[in-house]
Amino acid sequence: MSQAEGWSAYYEKLRDRPPRRTLLAALDAFGETPTDALAIDLGCGDGRDIVEILRRGWRVVAVDAEPEALRRLTERALPGDITPIVARFEDVPLPIGVRLVNSSFALPLCEPERFHELWARIGEALPAGGRFSGQWYGSRDSWMGRPGMTFLDRDVALGLLVGLIAFGPSFAALVLAACIYVSSSAIAVKALIDFRRLADDETDLVLAILLFEDIAIAGVLGFVATGGGGVAETAGVTTKAFVFVAASLAASRWLGAWIGRQLGRLELEFFLLAVFGFVIAMSAIAMELELSEAIGALMAGVILSESGVREEIEQRFFAMRDIFAALFFFAFALTIDLSRWSDLGWIVALAIVATLIGKVGVGVVAGRLGGFSVRQGINAGAALVAHGEFTIILAQLAAGNAALSLEQRDDIVAFAGLYVLASATVGVVLMKESKRLGRMLRPAAALE
Repeated sequence: MSQAEGWSAYYEKLRDRPPRRTLLAALDAFGETPTDALAIDLGCGDGRDIVEILRRGWRVVAVDAEPEALRRLTERALPGDITPIVARFEDVPLPIGVRLVNSSFALPLCEPERFHELWARIGEALPAGGRFSGQWYGSRDSWMGRPGMTFLDRDVALGLLVGLIAFGPSFAALVLAACIYVSSSAIAVKALIDFRRLADDETDLVLAILLFEDIAIAGVLGFVATGGGGVAETAGVTTKAFVFVAASLAASRWLGAWIGRQLGRLELEFFLLAVFGFVIAMSAIAMELELSEAIGALMAGVILSESGVREEIEQRFFAMRDIFAALFFFAFALTIDLSRWSDLGWIVALAIVATLIGKVGVGVVAGRLGGFSVRQGINAGAALVAHGEFTIILAQLAAGNAALSLEQRDDIVAFAGLYVLASATVGVVLMKESKRLGRMLRPAAALE
């Protein structure tokens, strides 16, 4: 069956079904239909939702990439003001004055590299009091793995939900979601050492998740720093970030051993200088690409992790790591504005709840998939709750992005400070007590 035939069968199957509940909830939230009410339906299909939007007196821009969909919509001869557009919704400018953006089970069809830009444009188009109705697909959806589609795991979805509540559908919501998504590798690893957890079986799972998050967030840093503007600009920044990360991973895979041999031939003084120089050079390349120097430093570490001298690098830089980490967090702590608890405390509390659900849930699910027990999954998830360095860096990068309003920038920076303080405290305590918590939630009788 061709793709066109597949869509035709889909439209036939859903013909005459009622509008989605998400749309009805969004329309009901408006109460009285706004004056000059304008809606856009992204991925409208044959008009299942449009029937209800028109019935309530709205004008509608109907967008779908399948000509068959709009042909069926036109044949229905619906009464009202409809503007049909055959195009991928990522390519369609959102009309000025739109009050409702509907995308029922269609938004995940957006290409992953363009999803963040599309979501930011939706937020910028909607005025205060505007509404979005639609769905996301999770990482466990039956369609997971299909090319050209966007899937959000639980952590990202919960973070984006908090961002939506705080800022509405906007670029600022994406930034907040990123801040909530990425765990603190520094705090987690230090806690693993201090609580003597390095020998635990689930520690490898914790480190694998942290590595995945760090690499994923590397591609987001550049987007947060300069994204949120025009389509071409945002796409360019995102592409450069992913190309830089991909090239670094390739270098780690195929050049890591060679770099290790070259470093191994050097005397200690020159060895240290060479490692410093490599980190600085990678940071400089990242900055030249208009990315963050943090991306360069991170990917320098990824490349050298595959060299034969990794243990010697760790040994020589161990003390400096702890000193600089302490100074980094000390300098950041000086910027925390505790007076903002009064207006941002509810967002921080919501973010902590989302973090606990998301991180512990991810630990348990990933642990079960990896053959670990529920208790071990709880231990792994608890190690991911604390947030730190990347949340701070993301907020600082967002503070310099003109695509965000001054108020949004101030709020994100203030939120990051309070959130890191709260999540680090909760995370360290939870990690220390995770084994006891696991025994309470999964007593011995439940394991039999």
